[in-house]
Amino acid sequence: MIEDPSFTPKHTKDGSFTFFSSEFGEWFHSREGAYREARLTYVDTTQLADKAQTTDQLALLDVCYGLGYNTAAALDTIWHVNPGCQVTVIGLDLNPAVPQSAIAQGLIQGWSEPVRRVLAQLAMRYQISDDRLQAQLLIGDARQQIQTVVVQGFLADAIFLDPFSPPRCPQLWTVEFLKGVTTCLKPDGRLATYSCAAAVRAALAQNGLYIGATQAVGRCWPGTVASWSAQALPPLSQRELEHLQTRAAVPYRDRTLTLTAAEIHANRLAEQQRSPLEVTAQWRKRWL
Repeated sequence: MIEDPSFTPKHTKDGSFTFFSSEFGEWFHSREGAYREARLTYVDTTQLADKAQTTDQLALLDVCYGLGYNTAAALDTIWHVNPGCQVTVIGLDLNPAVPQSAIAQGLIQGWSEPVRRVLAQLAMRYQISDDRLQAQLLIGDARQQIQTVVVQGFLADAIFLDPFSPPRCPQLWTVEFLKGVTTCLKPDGRLATYSCAAAVRAALAQNGLYIGATQAVGRCWPGTVASWSAQALPPLSQRELEHLQTRAAVPYRDRTLTLTAAEIHANRLAEQQRSPLEVTAQWRKRWL
């Protein structure tokens, strides 16, 4: 197990801890509560407690696994409701030192003992196979790893989309990357993310999903939930709908799934300058 000295635990308001990424210049979780964010933004939004009451098999795709909190919150919830539920998990992450450092520094003590064992084994061995869990942690560029998941025909009841923000990590918010992610969503599944960026919502919509807004968790803005059906999705406000008609909604693109962040940003800026959509500053002035 690796303890990377660059990962120093930072306290959040619900008593849990997170890390700060010097590479991306952002926290891994909301400072209002890392555990709370995992439960509310991802587990509650994808209705996993309800699903666990009606099925004995569930599948999860955790995009940007990080410290493992989203997977942990999901497993804790599912097995509390249905201890015999068989769960399949695929996690994608670039840096194995993140979950390994979380284990080494004791940041997972708030989860149940069975879930702590799962997190430790995934961090060490990248896979688990037992009576009620089949799990893989795929390490590497998620743009390539998602193609492997698609080829496997994996379908998820819930997808947790949790990269660093679009300005910092546009590679994992592009139309093309999200095409692979959404291909893995079951017909009745839900995708959840903390982001409400118009570019992200537009990219999800271009891939055929309907979009809804979720409550803000430790942030000044709501999150997003997406599914193949608009039924039962919390509606977008008029302000949010108008935001999708501005140049902010020009999505990030990466047709080869190989571009750098700088290249993706430059291409998007050029597309925004050509766009006939309303200048975002006008929308902002109207609403603020």
